[in-house]
Amino acid sequence: MSTISLFSMLILLVLEVHSIPSYFPNIHYDLSSVVHRITGRSDGRVDRSVEMISWEPRAVIYHNFLSKDECEHVINIAKPHMKKSTVIDKIKGEIEDKWFRTGYITNLERGQDETIGAIEKRIADLTFLPVEYGEGFEVLRYEVGQKFVIHHDYPIGEHFTKDGGHTVATIVIYLSDVEEGGEEVFPLAKGNISALACWNGKYTTHDGKGGGGLSVKPKMGDALLFWNIKPDGTMDLSSLYGGCPVIKGSKWSATKGIHFKEFKSWD
Repeated sequence: MSTISLFSMLILLVLEVHSIPSYFPNIHYDLSSVVHRITGRSDGRVDRSVEMISWEPRAVIYHNFLSKDECEHVINIAKPHMKKSTVIDKIKGEIEDKWFRTGYITNLERGQDETIGAIEKRIADLTFLPVEYGEGFEVLRYEVGQKFVIHHDYPIGEHFTKDGGHTVATIVIYLSDVEEGGEEVFPLAKGNISALACWNGKYTTHDGKGGGGLSVKPKMGDALLFWNIKPDGTMDLSSLYGGCPVIKGSKWSATKGIHFKEFKSWD
């Protein structure tokens, strides 16, 4: 059995069979029993592992999801086309320049080349959602002080739901290490997650206030997958997340929203 197929079976077990319903408010979740490690030479060079880090939101880290060569390839094809980051207004569907998302961005076509197509197929195998349900990658670069403040990826405007439906899941692939800062943070994440390697117990919002929740430190090749909906299909408010400012170094990542049905474009 291939490593990817084994990953897929594991995620089904972790997210469905063993999931703890959110309507038991007095349960103290213990995720120590669902931290799994799989060692396999899928490409002869890279050991991959999968780590369940949160039930609310449902979030998983795939360690070494991309090889160093794949990370460098994505950066190299994106670098000549980087421009100042913009966002799409969640209600109006208009592209805007906003203070809460700084940094640089470019968009890749789905299946832009053989390597991108192979990565997208890998994502589809893991999520059990077809490649066609995913957007093209957004490749992002954040320099010192740049960030993406707390927000939801679950769109509510008609502009977003008419083509592809809601964004049911988001994957963030780290294309570089970051010397300091640049963590992804989930301030509303729940569960006993303090034993996991990616936990540091604090996050900092754009206004400088600290709090609890889950934080994930960027590591080249790792992929963070989280679901914006609950198992019953309703919006998961705990999927609120953001990217902390880079303190030292720079941060390269590739993100992809995955929809309820085939996605064509935001136009």
